[in-house]
Amino acid sequence: MGKPAVTTKQQEVQRIMDTISRAIAQHRLKPGQRLVEAQIVESLVANRNHVQTALQRLALRRIVTIEPNKGAAVAKPSAQEAKEIFATRRVIERGVVESITPEIIAKNKKRIDAQMKAERKATSGSDRRAIVHELSTYHKMLSEICENSVMHDIFENLMVRSSLIVALYQRNDVPSCASDEHQQVLDALEQGDTEKAVAVMLAHLDELESQLVLDEPEEEDIDLNQIFEGL
Repeated sequence: MGKPAVTTKQQEVQRIMDTISRAIAQHRLKPGQRLVEAQIVESLVANRNHVQTALQRLALRRIVTIEPNKGAAVAKPSAQEAKEIFATRRVIERGVVESITPEIIAKNKKRIDAQMKAERKATSGSDRRAIVHELSTYHKMLSEICENSVMHDIFENLMVRSSLIVALYQRNDVPSCASDEHQQVLDALEQGDTEKAVAVMLAHLDELESQLVLDEPEEEDIDLNQIFEGL
């Protein structure tokens, strides 16, 4: 049996979800930012019911939050969630890398070369958004060429949530990713050295997590007398 036909509504809902997810991944939408349905309808020339469905599905993926009387907003992951996302990325990206053979590298050579060229161009400039976009696209590319659709689907959600984490917790004095390490992974995969590729990728993810300030803010005792003084 073939795959069931995709309806027009399903296509539209997916388009809206993809657009919002890309905006978050590229840091165009910030953690906690409100997502007003009417504005999304107007901006994306979309049906309101489709927008509502898209937001509900993004909420199930914990990319969006929906609260009664407040509506939808971009999620704000906690520090603990950030640690869990990176722990999960280590598992999934290890699997992605282990699935990529020298034959897969050869088959996707043009795409890989184009991506690395785009990375080098972005990282040589100062456009933070372009840098974030290209370096994130590298990880997405690996998940797409690994020929495991289940890992790719899981990874897509992880990457969007990772973008929220970077926006919230990354120190301002560091880049979001390192292109040199990306090339080292590719070189090892091309040579069939899966063990080295995995080691470089895991070290790379460790470095990314080390760039985050993941201390939860401590609750402060408040002095209501001082707060209300003079009011």
